[in-house]
Amino acid sequence: MIPRYSRPEMAALWTDEAKWERWLQVEIAVVRAWADAGAVPREDAEAIAANAAFVVADIDRYQQEVHHDTLAFLRSVNDHLGPEGRWVHHGLTTSDVWDTASALQIRDAAGLLEQGLTRLHDALVGLAREHRRTVCVGRTHGVHAEPTTFGLRVAGWVDEVRRHQRRLSEAKAQIAVGKISGAVGTHATVPPELEERVCKELGLGVEPVSYQVVQRDRHAQFVSTLAQIGASLEKFAQEFRHLQRTEVREVEEPFVPGQAGSSSMPHKRNPEKCERICGQARVLRGFATTALENVALWHERDISHTSAERIIVPDACLLLDYMLDLFAWIVENLQVYPQRMRENLDSSYGLVYSQRVLLALVEAGGMHRDEAYKLVQAHAMTAWDTAQPFYDLLAADTTITAALSAAQLRECFDPEFYLRNIEQSFERLGI
Repeated sequence: MIPRYSRPEMAALWTDEAKWERWLQVEIAVVRAWADAGAVPREDAEAIAANAAFVVADIDRYQQEVHHDTLAFLRSVNDHLGPEGRWVHHGLTTSDVWDTASALQIRDAAGLLEQGLTRLHDALVGLAREHRRTVCVGRTHGVHAEPTTFGLRVAGWVDEVRRHQRRLSEAKAQIAVGKISGAVGTHATVPPELEERVCKELGLGVEPVSYQVVQRDRHAQFVSTLAQIGASLEKFAQEFRHLQRTEVREVEEPFVPGQAGSSSMPHKRNPEKCERICGQARVLRGFATTALENVALWHERDISHTSAERIIVPDACLLLDYMLDLFAWIVENLQVYPQRMRENLDSSYGLVYSQRVLLALVEAGGMHRDEAYKLVQAHAMTAWDTAQPFYDLLAADTTITAALSAAQLRECFDPEFYLRNIEQSFERLGI
């Protein structure tokens, strides 16, 4: 991922050095397990644990010669060892180390993403609580529908983030498995007991049947989960973008002192950070497609997946980490304009109360729903076309005033009616 969209803590997990450190961690754990099994001299295992090291530049140089990651890595490690180095990688194949070490990286990256989700969750909870009764217009198809509250809208996002927290926890558990089963996964050169010992030491589960690789449906689930989270971030950011349009202007993303919105128009305050989130979510979805295509490998294993995973797994983690941090900051510093929300609610001539009038006519008795619907709709269309107050048109219709008193009709235009059950939704969320 380019530095612009990389945060230091997550980026540190995906450096070449971080990768090779985890490879060495796996190799040392295997040697220790061999020593515990009596197959490797204890003093050799201790010497390897104490002295094994690598030099990234040397690995890069050796790789130019052998064109093989593992052999280049092993040569660099053995540069720091004596005869005991013969036990490093004993009985293993590349995927034993690659997949197990990758699981350590992905597990640690998932932990950072979990922290990001927690921060976003807490920010959304605060915003929802603050505006639980801030009345605004609800929109369906982009058109005014009925009154709602800004807090209720955000509360739905809280629940969505909670679902993502559960999804990420499950995906993290599924990906955090290792395999130390040798070529094609038969355990012919490394017994299952050794695999279990190594994975336990590393804090990983064991792939029950690994062939030569950990099965890539696990990776597909993980990357797809990240893409799902990104899709929700896009949904949230897109809502803020719509609400920041000049004609609406109910919220604005933070605009810090000294910031510029346009190179040519000094007045511009564009939702560029929310737009950035939306664009990055598209990239994440592409990574998910690639991860799904990596599931089908030839026979027990090919390496068509590895070249893709070198890109999509680190970049997906880096990108979502950046997106979570950015959007949490947007939520924490969002500018909300309740007065403008009320102005917009009132801007459609009171038409948002049409259903209440419809139901009041039906409940008053003597009028079928179809008849009431046509009557209310006729006045609604007039209000749309002539910009007349909907209430005035209704109050001038003797058919309506014969069914509803002036007080009953006026009551239909009270936005507080739509808030009477709001608290129950918040109680369901425990916020």
